[in-house]
Amino acid sequence: MQFGILGPLEARTDGGEPVAVGGPRPRALLVMLLLDAGRTVSLDHLIAGQYGDDPPAGAANAVQVQVSRLRKTIPDIEFHATGYRLAVDPDDVDALRFERLAREGHGKLVAGDHAGAAAVLGEALGLWRGRALADLPHGDALTARLDDLRLDATEDLAEAELALPGGTNVAELRRLTRENPLRERLRGHLMRALHAAGRPAEALAEYEDVRRLLAGELGTDPSPELAAVHLAILRADQAPTRRAPAAQLTSFVGRGAELARLAELRAARLVTILGPGGIGKTRLAVESAPAGACFADLSPVDDPDTVPHAVLGALGLREAGLQTPATDPTGRLVAALGADELRLILDNCEHVVAAAAALARTLLAECPGLRIVATSWEPLGLTGETLVPLAPLDDPVRLFADRAAAVRPGFAVTPNNLATVTDTCTRLDGLPLAIELAAARLRQFTVDELAARLTEHGPFRLLSRGDRTAAARHRTLTAVVGWSWELLGADEQAVARRFSVFAGGAPTAAAEAVCGATDHVLADLVDRSLIESDGTRYRMLETIRLFCAERLAESGERDAVRGRHAAYHLDLAQRADPHLRGADQLEWLTTLSAEHANLMSALRWAVRAERATAFRLVAALTAYWWLSGRRSQAGESAAELLTAEPPEGHEEEYVSCVVHAVPRAAPEQWTRAHEIMRSRDGTVRYPFVLALFGMAVGPWGPTADAEPLLGTDPWNVALGRLSNGLLGVLDGRTAEGERELRAVLEAFRGLGERWGTAQALDRLAEVAGWRGEWARAHELWAEALGLYERFGALEECVVVLCRRAGCEIRQDSLDAAATDYRRAAELGARAGQPDPPVVRLGLAEVARLAGRAAEARALLDTAQPVAKGDFNAELAGARVRTALGRLAETSGDPAEAR
Repeated sequence: MQFGILGPLEARTDGGEPVAVGGPRPRALLVMLLLDAGRTVSLDHLIAGQYGDDPPAGAANAVQVQVSRLRKTIPDIEFHATGYRLAVDPDDVDALRFERLAREGHGKLVAGDHAGAAAVLGEALGLWRGRALADLPHGDALTARLDDLRLDATEDLAEAELALPGGTNVAELRRLTRENPLRERLRGHLMRALHAAGRPAEALAEYEDVRRLLAGELGTDPSPELAAVHLAILRADQAPTRRAPAAQLTSFVGRGAELARLAELRAARLVTILGPGGIGKTRLAVESAPAGACFADLSPVDDPDTVPHAVLGALGLREAGLQTPATDPTGRLVAALGADELRLILDNCEHVVAAAAALARTLLAECPGLRIVATSWEPLGLTGETLVPLAPLDDPVRLFADRAAAVRPGFAVTPNNLATVTDTCTRLDGLPLAIELAAARLRQFTVDELAARLTEHGPFRLLSRGDRTAAARHRTLTAVVGWSWELLGADEQAVARRFSVFAGGAPTAAAEAVCGATDHVLADLVDRSLIESDGTRYRMLETIRLFCAERLAESGERDAVRGRHAAYHLDLAQRADPHLRGADQLEWLTTLSAEHANLMSALRWAVRAERATAFRLVAALTAYWWLSGRRSQAGESAAELLTAEPPEGHEEEYVSCVVHAVPRAAPEQWTRAHEIMRSRDGTVRYPFVLALFGMAVGPWGPTADAEPLLGTDPWNVALGRLSNGLLGVLDGRTAEGERELRAVLEAFRGLGERWGTAQALDRLAEVAGWRGEWARAHELWAEALGLYERFGALEECVVVLCRRAGCEIRQDSLDAAATDYRRAAELGARAGQPDPPVVRLGLAEVARLAGRAAEARALLDTAQPVAKGDFNAELAGARVRTALGRLAETSGDPAEAR
């Protein structure tokens, strides 16, 4: 049987059926026996429980009669010479089971197993149903003992939960503290919980409250333990605010084995969670993180050198200003962390894996209390690293497989269809209903057909059939989103449908300008889960965005909203352009990179609807595209704009389109651009276009012709001198060109401008290489590469690496040259230009000089078709043929060489 005395008396059979015990006397008697289940209880003790300290005459006989009656329903009561015994397992009595679990939970807490302690203590406290021993009239002392044990267990549970990611229940702790105002440990837990919840002022107020209470009622001060909690909160408020893992808005499903594995590895110094993008690495790292963990997101980092800076930011340590002498960021991290205990999450390491690994190695060696959990597509590659790989099958896929098998017997997720199923689940935002509706369509389609129709028709048209017995709003995806839509007011609907024009979300200022949004309406949309916010940016799930886009089309205001969207981003681009030529380049590049998807979306719309806006966007974004390594992304739009004459007053913008349309631009468009540049009689509005024009389509006139167009702006003047220096070097006036380039280098350094600095460094390195000054050339190229990498200007990195590799070939450093060429190939692929011909030519030359003729031949054979699609196809083809001739000559075949 099962018995409950932590509340009104309960007796149940093993099958759960209630057992009637009788009136107050038998119930009190049974409670006394249950408190000592399995042990003999003396008659005197039973009498005291029934009648207190003043029992009536005949109390012994009365108890014996009650026991006799009670045995008819509770046959496990045994008579012994010294009293009575209830022969049941103590664990069958909730109070005794509670005591056992409370002891077990306390032991786990002392051992540092906070998750285990929380689970056991939660189970123990869950046994309570009300006032303990409610049926025992004279059991106040026994009740008080159980109440004290309950409070002890509650304090233990709070301590365990405070060490776990989810924290503890502040409201419950506050209630218990008010009921037990002098329990200092309970008060300390409340203070810690309030501080962890971001309410330090309330935590400090709790200390002042208990201090006054102790002084007034007991004439004492708070205990050293409580004073230590108070001091820790004061110190924490003065310390930098570390970035904790973001609070999650959804429940965590699955990954039980991985969570258990990470719990086992809590003492490991470096754990890397591995898996492809979108598999849940970040969420798993966040869910497994203890309280106080610091979260450093490396995904925005496009320069490996700035990985330590990202971690500094996560720790709440300010960077030095642009004009402040730079300090070693890794050294600052080591000094800040010291010997403190800390779990650091390095999230999204894959694109800066070498830099992340180097930083992790240094920090782990210098900071003994540090433990790092990294997430990446690949291991960091450090000794002692423990890997936790994630399998590709996650819960949305399992849900899809289960529902699909129900409508299509025999269906299973296999290696052949896993990618398609995963992609489908991802495109449906992981919404369970959307996945179920999609799986139901497998009655008609294969997985591949379903994915194709999802692409062609979108989720709302495709997922239009559901369970007929379900509520109407749950039968289709349109109904699900439409239900939320109908609950919005007119202002909220207007902002939501207008927000659908944003690609990748928007900051508050953009939402206000384009959508006419107010803080109040945006907050309402966030509250109603139509829009998500991270505090600085608003985003929509793709399924919701598509629904709102349909509503925008129906409203008749789509063109007006798209026009405001384009105007806002044109203004942003025009405001940013001059800043990209100065010391705050990186800040503005970051701003524009965050809006890249919106800028491109605005351009594509403007090409179709507002060509004047499109011309201005191309010109205003020229510097951004080149500095950030995205120069090729505007080519198609620029070429389309060139099919007609530019609007009046947009001639300079037309030239910018020619620059971006190469090699698509027709000869007559080049000629038109030359004419425009020769006819200019004032300072150009977009000097970066002037800088690029000569490189893209050739010199347009004497160097002196450019000087009036550049004006007196220091950056423009330096730009003109850069062109002069380049021409001097290329024309054979090496000494003159080098002097000019050195002056340009100093000018750009003085401006804090990095692109021009890197250009000058690159060309000076090339000159040093021609002279055989190898060490100087390598030093200059290394600095140029560092600057280009900071921008993410991958195409420039490819050029510099290939130049340096050519220099290394002349030094007979073939291994170093091969390394640079392979790095260039990798960066070219990342820039959307896989297999640049210059890389294949270089690797072929390395192979030829190393005596690997077959390898060289294979590389050159594959380079020929690639060269045909190169910007300068004729020159690239000639280089391939020349390389083939050298190879034939080396191989002893003069006929082929000719």
